[in-house]
Amino acid sequence: MQFIDLKSRHQLIGDNINARIQKVMEHGQFILGPEVREVEEKLAQYTGSKHCVTVSSGTDSLLIALMASGIGAGDEVITVPYTWISTAEVISLLGAKPVFVDIRPDTWNMNETLLESAITDKTKAIMPVSIYGQCPDMDAINEVAKKYNLPVIEDAAQSFGATYKSKKSCNLSTIGSTSFFPSKPLGCYGDGGALFTNDDELAEKFRWIRVHGQERKHHHPILGINGRMDTLQAAILLEILEVFPDEVQKRENLGQTYSEGFAHLEGLETPRIGEHNTSVYAQYTILSEQREEIQKSLKENDIPSVSYYSVPLHLQPVFNHLGHNKGDFPVAEKVANECLSLPMSPYLNASDQQRIIDALCEGIH
Repeated sequence: MQFIDLKSRHQLIGDNINARIQKVMEHGQFILGPEVREVEEKLAQYTGSKHCVTVSSGTDSLLIALMASGIGAGDEVITVPYTWISTAEVISLLGAKPVFVDIRPDTWNMNETLLESAITDKTKAIMPVSIYGQCPDMDAINEVAKKYNLPVIEDAAQSFGATYKSKKSCNLSTIGSTSFFPSKPLGCYGDGGALFTNDDELAEKFRWIRVHGQERKHHHPILGINGRMDTLQAAILLEILEVFPDEVQKRENLGQTYSEGFAHLEGLETPRIGEHNTSVYAQYTILSEQREEIQKSLKENDIPSVSYYSVPLHLQPVFNHLGHNKGDFPVAEKVANECLSLPMSPYLNASDQQRIIDALCEGIH
């Protein structure tokens, strides 16, 4: 059994993807070709955003978002300690300081009630993360940001396709940033990412920054990076987008089936979806103090599982200089110590899912 099944989708639409690839090979515009513009239009339309700018990866999308927001040395950006390292990495790469606030015990997203107390006169942006497929309380976060005139950058690498109060992830704040890494809900066949905004000036800066800060040929008003998405990846995404709405529905159904299958178990916490949220279940993640026993039971049944972010960012050696200790962010630490993600993809069949549920139930006592 695969942890994330990417083969089944390709079996379904592989011929169409190959035809798209062949078209790119024939026209030869491998960088910023017509498919890049086409996929940007479709992604903007999907989210309801005015602008979509595709880039080379989800990490680069966060970096470009911060660069376009003017983040630099001595600034502070507020984010969470329970996420992949890219979120805080890009802040540090620009010479700014990641300032962590703990996560909520229910959704495992940024605890919006702690946000205001973390703001200082050096704070220049807020970067909440939409973890495991659902969004934080973006209205509450935006309200605090507005009070202090701060941009909000949603790290939506895991939540593309999810909704908050009927609005799509990536169109909930100043900037939405996502990843098209193959294992993500909307994944391509390599690295890729995108930025979303309704601000014309920011969108223009995104486009400059992704081509080395170039406004027009031989004219570079700002510093940039090589952050373009390959035309081939854009072409592949165009075809995957055709089946994506159906995949989102399948993910929701699978998540619900998992939760129902585990509802009777004590000592196990299943994902709690926020009142105003839908989730795309980028991962289906449980919490249990018996994580090792459960993982062993799954392994004995040839079922893969992964403990994501089992060392939260504030305890990573690269961030020792921030001066954090164990106990500083107790909810993030609890989730990191107990989390276990189960196989999840839109093409997980019912019999395999039942086998996972049965094996997990055997492993907990």
